[in-house]
Amino acid sequence: MVLTLPLALLLGLACLLLLASPWPYLAPLAFPALAALAVLYRKPVWGLLVMLALVPFEGLFSAADAAAGSDGAGLTLSKLLGLALIAIAALQVLLRQLSLQHLRSNLWPLLLAFLAWYLLSLAFSSHLGLSLQQLRQLAVGLVLFSLTVLFGRDFDLPALARVLVLSVASTCVVALLSTSTQPASRAIGLLADPNYFALLISVALPLALLLVVRAPRWPQRLFWLAPLLLLLAGLGRTGSRSGLLVVLLTAAIATWHYRARLKHLLTYHLGGLILAAAIAVPLAPALLPDSFIQRLEVLASLKSGVKAYADTSLARRSAYVVVGSQIIAEHPLLGSGPGTFPLEFAKTGYAIAFSIRGLPVELFREAHNTYLGMFSEVGVPGGLLFVGLILLSLRNCQLARRHWLSRGDPERAALAAHFGLSCLALGCFLFFLSVPSHKYLWVMLGIASFLRRQADDDAAEVRP
Repeated sequence: MVLTLPLALLLGLACLLLLASPWPYLAPLAFPALAALAVLYRKPVWGLLVMLALVPFEGLFSAADAAAGSDGAGLTLSKLLGLALIAIAALQVLLRQLSLQHLRSNLWPLLLAFLAWYLLSLAFSSHLGLSLQQLRQLAVGLVLFSLTVLFGRDFDLPALARVLVLSVASTCVVALLSTSTQPASRAIGLLADPNYFALLISVALPLALLLVVRAPRWPQRLFWLAPLLLLLAGLGRTGSRSGLLVVLLTAAIATWHYRARLKHLLTYHLGGLILAAAIAVPLAPALLPDSFIQRLEVLASLKSGVKAYADTSLARRSAYVVVGSQIIAEHPLLGSGPGTFPLEFAKTGYAIAFSIRGLPVELFREAHNTYLGMFSEVGVPGGLLFVGLILLSLRNCQLARRHWLSRGDPERAALAAHFGLSCLALGCFLFFLSVPSHKYLWVMLGIASFLRRQADDDAAEVRP
């Protein structure tokens, strides 16, 4: 009731400003926008869920910016939600509706040390403008991490799993229906690169498996089996070898987690499993694109070394490692500066050798390895701190899973295990892509912190 008058004044002011602006037709939207803001104030977690649901569709916004001639700096729904959530969090803290104790996380010491070293590297960067742009992108991830930790107590993790699975699976439908029109017949969804699309699928797959396994009834289990199969089909159509390796690793760990249940299946359903394997194994090569099979065959010939004529992608990645190693040797402490790897790579002969169409923009290439990029751009100490963040997050999920198993709570243990697998998929994919500011990455770090804090709080309550 205290805020009724200020909200009414704000609504009137917004309507007057819109009527006086070049867009007077937006004035009727002021009331729905204010209502949405009020709902967001009550349920800020819903804003985070919407932001994460929009990640697979970011290619649409980029295409709209390109069509409008914008450089991508315009306002989007994700940016508006982010700004609104920052304002709501600040206001709730000032009004003491939200305690700063909710920001507790064992990642903060490593994160603050990493950020301090990052800023030190930026201060000595020879390309300050580019480094500041990289810092702006990293700030988005840091804000998402802080908001996830701050609102973690209100997070419904099964709902988050459903949102991520459905949003990525819906883009898999688009990818499967339009593969022939996508570059090199490799599915990219609504993004610009098949490997980026494979990253989203690899993160969503453990959560889809969670929804299938933990579904209370068979109809619900069959419902969630459909997105799981869509994700697997989409992964095959991406032709991403890195995605396949990451999914196989997470599948192996999931098998170990459910080893007791699998023993039961092997005991009572061995014949059915053998029949399913006999059908699926011969059909798998036929369902995969020919280009994907050829890319996998190249991996079998790596014993004799990487040949540029056989696979230019692997040859480029080898060149990135060589250039990154040179940068680390020349700048071991502070690196060459955040975001400067493409400039350093463009100075080498590899840039010209791997320029496909001879365009100047093709000379500037990312490291396609987040860890290599961190070590070369921020220095060895900064790179080690970043690796420590990933490893500690995985440890948080492991300890949370172990705690809930000891407490006889398999549902929470499954949540910790499967979100840990998603975090592991992200950590592994960082070896193949340069995505230090990816939204999924920083949200998963925040979720891992929340899982660990939740387990520690429960252990403190039962401790005599």
